Amino acid sequence: MIDYKQEFFDREYSAREAYGRLWRSAKRYRFRIIVGVVCGMLTAGTLVPLFQAVQPALEKVSVVQDVKAEFAADAPPETAAQTAAAPAMTVPKGMKAPSTNLPSWYPKAEKIARKLGISLTSEDRAVGGALAFLAIVVIPIVALVRLGLVFLNQYCLTWAGSKVVADMRVELLEHIQKQSLQFFGRIDVGMLMSRATGDPAQVQQIIQVTLAQLARAPFEILVSVGFVVYFAIANDMLVTLALIVVGFPMFMLPVILIGKKIRKWSKRSMERGSVVGSKIHELLTCIRVIKAYNTEEFEDENYEKVNRNLLKTTLRAVRMGLLVGPTVETVGIFLICIFVVYCFVAHVSLAMVVPMLAPLLIIYKPLKQVASLQVQIETGTASLARIYSLLDVHMELPQAAHPVVKTSFDKEIVFDDVSFKYDTAAEDAVKHAAFTIPRGQVVAVVGSTGSGKSTLGGLLARFFDPRQGRITMDGVDLRDLEVASLRRLVGSVQQETLLFNESIEFNIRYGTPGATHEQVVAAAKLANAHDFILSQPGGYERNVGEKGFALSGGERQRIAIARAILKNPPILVLDEATSALDTVTERLVQDALDNLMANRTTFAIAHRLSTIRNADLILVMDHGEIKERGTHAELYAQGGIYRKLCDIQGETA
Repeated sequence: MIDYKQEFFDREYSAREAYGRLWRSAKRYRFRIIVGVVCGMLTAGTLVPLFQAVQPALEKVSVVQDVKAEFAADAPPETAAQTAAAPAMTVPKGMKAPSTNLPSWYPKAEKIARKLGISLTSEDRAVGGALAFLAIVVIPIVALVRLGLVFLNQYCLTWAGSKVVADMRVELLEHIQKQSLQFFGRIDVGMLMSRATGDPAQVQQIIQVTLAQLARAPFEILVSVGFVVYFAIANDMLVTLALIVVGFPMFMLPVILIGKKIRKWSKRSMERGSVVGSKIHELLTCIRVIKAYNTEEFEDENYEKVNRNLLKTTLRAVRMGLLVGPTVETVGIFLICIFVVYCFVAHVSLAMVVPMLAPLLIIYKPLKQVASLQVQIETGTASLARIYSLLDVHMELPQAAHPVVKTSFDKEIVFDDVSFKYDTAAEDAVKHAAFTIPRGQVVAVVGSTGSGKSTLGGLLARFFDPRQGRITMDGVDLRDLEVASLRRLVGSVQQETLLFNESIEFNIRYGTPGATHEQVVAAAKLANAHDFILSQPGGYERNVGEKGFALSGGERQRIAIARAILKNPPILVLDEATSALDTVTERLVQDALDNLMANRTTFAIAHRLSTIRNADLILVMDHGEIKERGTHAELYAQGGIYRKLCDIQGETA
């Protein structure tokens, strides 16, 4: 586990760690994975019959040619002329081709061939029959079996890989949502989106492409090389064996050397991709400011810089990846040339060369795939490392071993010498706050910007925990309560109103999914939102757009108030709840809130003092400390900070 006090996401993961952890997540799909791997292994096994069938056919060709040459040398001139005129693939009449070493399954193959009208032992059709049987029977059967095995190999492993990545996306979202608000205060949104969406997509693409090949290509290489080694030993071809022993590692050397650099540059490319994503998110979020200050060209230049940096690292990673294939091909061609030259110098027959050369040519594609796999595995390691480094950051609120579930609020909320500091701040945002909120009363907090007002509201809803002291509800520390049960008792309207890109009714009902349409309308009426909603095209079904930008600021605020009214919680936290309303609408909404707050506990964070004149207790904050407390009349009479705020806003006693 990474301590969140350290720099985020600084841990490195090896390929073994990353894919080992991925496998632990994939165990639930192990049946299909095992089926896919076994089919990949069997696919490699289908090459063996082909390799075994090649040599007997070539030996028959060689035998016929040798017999014809010997007969032509010893026969009378006229017979030699007839032999020379005979077809090249026919054994001369009266001669019988010597027996050859045939595979154990060849007699059965002869029976099948005879049923198909093909003679493998006839003197006149020995060669043609052998090649015809190879082409008509052996190759089609092997091809059909191989086709089925390849399909199962690819389907099972691609299915399992897609499931694993889908689970990974869910795990990421659940993990992110568990984190406290301090986590989101320290994390760049673009980077978070890149790791939560871009990296899983990269892993899914890699798994779909590589997993099936990884279960097939290495086994095809092993079968092919194993056959060549066996054939070389059986025929005393030690030079060929030496070429294989020396050459095979030469194939993998560039893959290993370049692979490490690929991971390094792939990770840098992903990191800079996150920077680009962050920049785009920032531009879209601040588009009104950009247009208001006419800074489009300035932002274009900034974006071009970060995009250029991404391009450089991406091209570097691509170059590293593209080096692997040509390097492996060059090594392969070099080794094959050495092998061909050796066969020519050593006068190795065609029947001996082809059975060794054919498997080596067949594994050319699997070798290229393995080289490509290494590139993709290193890229996947970089993506998995970014995903797991996010999953290993823990800033969620701690849960008690046996949390208390509260279903009601009965007495009071007490702040007992509470201090709090944000991780990125130099000093406490709240210092030694101590006050009581009795059930059914309205407690308001006022002060200048940055004085700690909203932080108190966040502490009450337990968005974060105090550094010192404690907050209790009915005598129970909030840290001992089940978070979900606490949040069900608290409703809030935030200073920054954010709506979902859904209908107006969806946004009002959000948090109260079982509410009826009539209840939604009633809540909207109390929030003075019903009339403007009906004036919208589609009424309650009108889509509010991204973050509610299809509505005005006052309209969005009233939707948020209606949402809090519909939830009907015993405790309300109003953080500048009427700050975005005009004077007329503010009065109407304030009347509705006064009715709603009757016999309810309300913690109101206010900028406009007119909205909290009737509060039972007003707290005046300055630089994180509670400097004054009392009712409106008491504080106004004191002539302190509150009196100055009232004079600025034109408020009287």
